Amino acid sequence: MTKRLVLMLFLCNFCQAEELNIASIDWCPQLCSDTEKRGYITDTVEMIFRDSPFKLDIKTYPWSRSILLVNAGEKHALLSPAKIEAPNLIYPRNEVGIQRMCFFTSKDSDWIYRGIDSLKGQHIGIASDTSIQELTQFVADNKQQFQYMPYNETYIEQSLKKLKANRIDTFLFTYNTTIYEMKKMGVLPDYKAAGCVSLAKVYIAFSPSPDLKIKPMIDYFDERMDKIKASGILSDIMAKYGLENWQDFSKKTK
Repeated sequence: MTKRLVLMLFLCNFCQAEELNIASIDWCPQLCSDTEKRGYITDTVEMIFRDSPFKLDIKTYPWSRSILLVNAGEKHALLSPAKIEAPNLIYPRNEVGIQRMCFFTSKDSDWIYRGIDSLKGQHIGIASDTSIQELTQFVADNKQQFQYMPYNETYIEQSLKKLKANRIDTFLFTYNTTIYEMKKMGVLPDYKAAGCVSLAKVYIAFSPSPDLKIKPMIDYFDERMDKIKASGILSDIMAKYGLENWQDFSKKTK
């Protein structure tokens, strides 16, 4: 533990903790509104800042609004974008998880994503403010193939309804979340994953606003996260949600 961090902890005993206001989304099993299971990323962040000089205040918003709030300096940090999704924010060294972006189809579909060429002729659902580096140019050149929908608590349900009504051929979203929600809805047997595009690290990303003093928050986060990653405790956190430790995949990500 650095001398600076020891001093911060010492001083914290004699002063009111500084608020760290975080904009989050409902993105189970990563970030959940459930009071018992808060999501593995929320659990990790809360563990990092427990007994720290910072008092967490995590509030849930739609994705687009969350990004705007943090960019504008109305919130200190955002949970939990990939770097390409919110490039104006400030990122610590350490990630808080990974996301696999995958295509989903009806169970009777024989289409499988096998690279850019396999997207030809497909009508694709995608969440607003989702940016996937591997598809950036294809999306720009083929906008007519994509139907954008706001990412909110109904995104997956609405995407599944569009699949069922043949309004889209496939939709794109994170693997863990889509499987988790389909299980909750009892419709998992009716749909399937049809290939994944990418793996990306996701972060607690901080506001670029010069009015906010975020550097001590980032330094504290990185130092504590280094220790947690080395401790093996992430496996216990992930097991709570029936998931593998994301560190096993992280070395493959950008």
